[in-house]
Amino acid sequence: MANKLVEMVSTQCTRKGDKEVYRHKDNVTGEWKITTWNEFRTGIEKVAHAMEILGVDVQDNVGVFSANMYHIFMSDYGLFYNRAVPVHIYATSSREDVRYIVEDASLKIMFVGDQPQYKIARDVQKLMPELKQIITYKDSIVLDVDDKTTISWDDVLRLGEEASDACREAVESRRSSGVEDDLMYLIYTSGTTGVAKGVMLAHSNMDEAMARHLERLETVEEDQLSMCFLPLSHVFECAWCHYCLTKGVRIAINENAKEISETLKEVHPDMMCSVPRFWEKVYTGVQNKFASMGWIGKALLHRAVKIGRLRNLHYRRRGQKATLYVDLQYRLFDKIVFKAIRKAIGMENGKFFPTAGAPLSENIVRFLHCCGINIVMGYGLSETTATVTCFPRKNFKIGSAGTNLPGVEVKIGENNEILVKGKTVMKGYYRKPEETAAAFTDDGWFRTGDAGYINEDGSLVITERIKDLYKTSNGKYIAPQALESVLSEDQYIEQVAVIGDQRKYVTAIIIPAFEALKEYAAKKKIQYKSIEDLVKNSEIVKMISERINVLQADFASWQQVKKFTILPKAFSMETGELTNTLKVRRAIINKLYAKEIEAMYS
Repeated sequence: MANKLVEMVSTQCTRKGDKEVYRHKDNVTGEWKITTWNEFRTGIEKVAHAMEILGVDVQDNVGVFSANMYHIFMSDYGLFYNRAVPVHIYATSSREDVRYIVEDASLKIMFVGDQPQYKIARDVQKLMPELKQIITYKDSIVLDVDDKTTISWDDVLRLGEEASDACREAVESRRSSGVEDDLMYLIYTSGTTGVAKGVMLAHSNMDEAMARHLERLETVEEDQLSMCFLPLSHVFECAWCHYCLTKGVRIAINENAKEISETLKEVHPDMMCSVPRFWEKVYTGVQNKFASMGWIGKALLHRAVKIGRLRNLHYRRRGQKATLYVDLQYRLFDKIVFKAIRKAIGMENGKFFPTAGAPLSENIVRFLHCCGINIVMGYGLSETTATVTCFPRKNFKIGSAGTNLPGVEVKIGENNEILVKGKTVMKGYYRKPEETAAAFTDDGWFRTGDAGYINEDGSLVITERIKDLYKTSNGKYIAPQALESVLSEDQYIEQVAVIGDQRKYVTAIIIPAFEALKEYAAKKKIQYKSIEDLVKNSEIVKMISERINVLQADFASWQQVKKFTILPKAFSMETGELTNTLKVRRAIINKLYAKEIEAMYS
């Protein structure tokens, strides 16, 4: 009996054969090309046959090192047909990260997306000849002169098309004999601390996640359109796309994350899962727009937001119908204010926007709901096949991560640690029995490493990552993420890292929004020769200080930033300050900016 997601492809082909399954943008013509379910299945079968010919066996691990591309869906399912295991690697991963995963997962074959990934894969291959085969998704990749083994995506499709009857029978035998305990994915954690670990997710984990999401997400409709924006190496996007395929939701694949603003305006999706940083930027953009308006425009917006709050948060959130007076006003403001906001983002058709991965300011969540943007906050991990909790359709609590999915148990353990139990919880960490044992309590609850509490209505509130908690030299505990989330609301602050562990007081490293800062300098006629000069300017420092003090006013005095340093260069994944999921690596920042940090405590 084939695994459920493998069977799903055949079922959907029967139901929706010539209908769209996904679309991607042609890099040459700029046009969006649609793939049907029948074409999808044909491509999967060709890849599956080629993988058997290339020596992929049952439960072999195969690397997928690429930005989002339509090829990934076919290669993943082609591997599933062989009961093999895709190992997704972030396209931004360093050579050292890729080498570690190739060795740890014993990868012999790797798909690569573009020239940078090909170069790294080749460098690793020269160090580790065990990586015998590289397959390029793009035909534009220029191969090394001495590369005699790499083949292209088209080569794979031709190989699969010409497969022998024996090969086809072997793949069909594997496909039909899959069991739910088969490993489905090996997902390497981004590793904010310590060495990355391979999370083992079985088909049974994903099957359970699909069943529970189908049960919970009652407002999602078949044939709606979802934007694939987060990397498919991120468990959130990976699981969400499998849900879309299972539900029959069409997928638009955004290949370049930097082009998402333009892509949204071309595609106008109904849905998109994202991390809070995306919405922080949207909020800042909207606020900047209205800050430049006259008093009449500002008064109009203020009134619109007030009515939006009444209609969407007071009435609709509770499952109640708004009064006629409120509803008529909302329709007017929706027509002249909110639709313009949604259209400017490219989300005028937007209906459902799952968001997770980090805290998002309550002010931003409220504002977006007032504007008719249905942000659905949630919480999950790679180890739990993504979602543990999310906003219910009605009576969701802003400031929380929602209530747990059906069949997923959540409780609070020692040190307020969030513990999870259910069929979506991983099998363990690949080849790391000690780490696996340490990740579970004696009675089988998974230790998330996050702290929080369950409020009176059953919603989970995340307070902090336990390992990120700071304790000042005065014995006070600081939750840096909560403060960072609030400071990130500001239009002049792009990134922030709060410092304070075993220190007398709290400080911060600030990365400004450089373009906004330049505009401010021009407006105030501030002279500067370089970005380094600008961030040290006393007027700029004073302005940032005043804004920080306003933003952190609701925090206790001992939680507030007392001093800060503005840097002229952003944190990045390449320099190690950010994980591939854009989380701050605090140990790296403390090391790289030790001089600047010590100066704030001198």
